[in-house]
Amino acid sequence: MPIVTIQVTREGSGPGRDAVTADEKAALIAGVSQLLLDVLHKPLDSTFVVIEEVALENWGWGGLPALEFRRRRTAGET
Repeated sequence: MPIVTIQVTREGSGPGRDAVTADEKAALIAGVSQLLLDVLHKPLDSTFVVIEEVALENWGWGGLPALEFRRRRTAGET
């Protein structure tokens, strides 16, 4: 029984969005489940997919909070 966790940032996938849409989540679940069926022959009804949305202030890269990293990159500082 595979359990797959997908983490996405809670900032949306397009302008004016602050979260991943229900349709996008459904597509992620279907796609990951199909991949496990195709590659590992795991039945769809035994595959669990969990989507975790991470608030923007709770992640970062390059040693900086995400917003600060982006600000510096935009300003040409990184």
